[in-house]
Amino acid sequence: MMSRLNEIEKVIRTRLRALRTTLGFSLDELAARTNLSPSTISRIETGKRTISLDVLLPLAAALHVDLDSLLDVRNDEDVVIRPMPDRGGERTTWMLSRPNGRTIALKVRLEPTRKTLEQRVHPGHDWFFVLEGRVCLSLGDREIIVEAGEAAEFSTMTPHAFSAIDGTAELIMIFDRDGEHAHLRESSRRSPTSQSS
Repeated sequence: MMSRLNEIEKVIRTRLRALRTTLGFSLDELAARTNLSPSTISRIETGKRTISLDVLLPLAAALHVDLDSLLDVRNDEDVVIRPMPDRGGERTTWMLSRPNGRTIALKVRLEPTRKTLEQRVHPGHDWFFVLEGRVCLSLGDREIIVEAGEAAEFSTMTPHAFSAIDGTAELIMIFDRDGEHAHLRESSRRSPTSQSS
């Protein structure tokens, strides 16, 4: 148990030093931003001082990182994600991110449809990149054609939907946790030849 704690502390110390140097802060500059002394920060980084919340909180804030990220020491030996296709109707999706992440990445293959797109609204923010084909994005009262090699980014509080036109389209989507319900759960309950997000 003690060796595990030492290992965790070592990871945190390494991260603190790496973040400081990446941001270009000297010990004195970081000290001024945290109200800690330069020697305290140096002792934390080198393992000569115990790590405690009273020093971690100001350091995390000054280094622009949240405490959860700083303390996350989950094993990441297997960094490769092996997506499996999930077919529903004329749409296929591949999950490209781990299910416990803050953002969701998804590859989607859409078939064209003649159905009228049902626009939806939900909290969050969406981004997609068209790998192949053409996509019609209905955004409020506008219709926007997004070609292969182009991306679209928009607030999902604007009524929106999208579908493939002139043939199959493939896209990569990234959305936040607020969009997870609309994209993954609702779409699994219908036959999604078009995608309302």
